[in-house]
Parts: sequence; structure tokens; C-alpha cells
Amino acid sequence: MRPLDLDLLRSFTVAIDSGSLSKAAPHLCRSQSALSEQLRKLEAFTGVTLLERGKKGVRPTPAGQRLMAHARELLALSDRALEDVRGVTFAGELRLAITDYFLPGSIAELLKQLRLSYPRLRVHVSVRKSLQIEGGADVGDFDIGLSMRILDGRSFPEGIPVRREALHWVSASGLEPKGEEDSVLPLLVLPEGCSLQRLTRETLDAHKVPYVIAHSASGVAGLQSALMAGLGVACLNASAVPLGAEVCRPALRLPTLPDVEFSLLPARAGESHLVGAVREMLASKFGRGVTNP
Repeated sequence: MRPLDLDLLRSFTVAIDSGSLSKAAPHLCRSQSALSEQLRKLEAFTGVTLLERGKKGVRPTPAGQRLMAHARELLALSDRALEDVRGVTFAGELRLAITDYFLPGSIAELLKQLRLSYPRLRVHVSVRKSLQIEGGADVGDFDIGLSMRILDGRSFPEGIPVRREALHWVSASGLEPKGEEDSVLPLLVLPEGCSLQRLTRETLDAHKVPYVIAHSASGVAGLQSALMAGLGVACLNASAVPLGAEVCRPALRLPTLPDVEFSLLPARAGESHLVGAVREMLASKFGRGVTNP
């Protein structure tokens, strides 16, 4: 029996993680047609349909979900074997500070992949506001920081970009948060100190859009819950928009929002070789197979 082709498996996992072939193709340095052909080859080899294709993208069939679990383990083992041969060892403890706006629905899976690839590396994750991560870079209570930066023309310290996303005004499906022109927008926010809270209020104030803070949540998960309960409108990055929510209609005349960029903080003076090596690996893993929604 011929073995599974790792190159085909990698294309398969990237396609599923990305949600569409058009988004996956650039990450694989392939054309969309070449990627489609690879997936057809994998389905022909396995003898089963692995992907459901539709206008909104691709998703795995039940057989595809089963293969996905094996594919992640095989690819992780392949990466680990190559690094072992090259003498690369990831062993020890590492503290990662991360904003909870970053892929809130996928970060657990990404960390699971990290554990599969590097079982001797113990990662301690803390969720913090981006301003705290940027400001705490030199304090020393975390080794690697991943923050969200709003691309609104302001300058930032040096960083390692891993992902760029659009910001949207979002409400629960079917909710009409602003019916008449003189109505007040019910706004959902995180507490003071959140960069998106600042951007949201500054943008609405600049465009003279009346609003009221209808709910303040302690984290992105709480904000998503309030959103789905129909309590109001939130400003969220694309990957943080929960299932069942939708981008507000242009008829609501809400102002345009900038993009955001997720960046790893750069190396610090005197940091260990392990921290530097893991940062490079994270930049690769966080960026590989995860494209802009």
C-alpha cells in the first residue's frame, strides 16, 4: 500500500484552516487551480470525498475530519523529525503573552499543534490586552508577546507581522441596531485600556454617530456572548466574528474601519537561544495555513 503524500496532506490542512482555496493558495505558493488539483489527487488516492465545496468556501466531510486529525499528527511528526536530524531541540519552559483577539476560535488548535510538534516544550499562555503586551515587553514576566496593532497611521515599535485582518462593525444576525437616523447606537466594548475600545469611540465621535455603551465585557468571549444575545453592535476583527453574527449593512452608515495586524514582539537583549528559536517557529506556524478571512 502506498503511503499518504505529506505534500498533499499539507495542502489539505491549509485549505481547511483557511476556509477557501483562494485564501489557502498564496500560503502554499500555488495557484488556486494547482491547489484544487492537489486536493482532487488526495481524494482520488483515498477513494472518498474529503471536502464539501460551496460558495462560502470549503469544509471537511466526516471522512475529511477523520483524515484531518491524522494529517496534523503526521505533519507535526515530519517537522519534528527534520528538526531533530538538524539538531534543533525545543525543550524547556516558555511564557507566551497573547491578545485574545488573535484567532479566538483557533488558538487552542494552534497550541495543540505546538504540543504535538514539540512535546518537550512547556508553554504557559497568558491572555492580556495588546497595550499591556507592548508596554510589558521589557518587564520580563513573559518571554514572547503577540499583540494586535491597529493600522491607523500611528507608528509602532519594531515587530514581526504574522497576520493581517479587517475590522468590522458586527451584530447578531437579523438585528437592526440603528433603525432611524437619529437613533442611538447600542455599543458593546471591552473595558478602558483596550485599543479597539479607544478606536471604536474615537471613530464614532469623529463621524458624529450617537452611541451609548450598552454592555462592557471583560474579554472577547464575553463580548461575543453579548453580541449573540442581541445587546448591540461590536467592533471585531474578522477571525473574532462569531458564527451567527454578521457584518452590519452599509445602510446603517457606520464609518469605515482600518485593518489590524497581529505581530510578535521582536527579540530582547540577552534572551536565551530557546526563546529566539521558538519565536521564529511561532512566526512560521502562526502564519502558515492561516490566511486573512
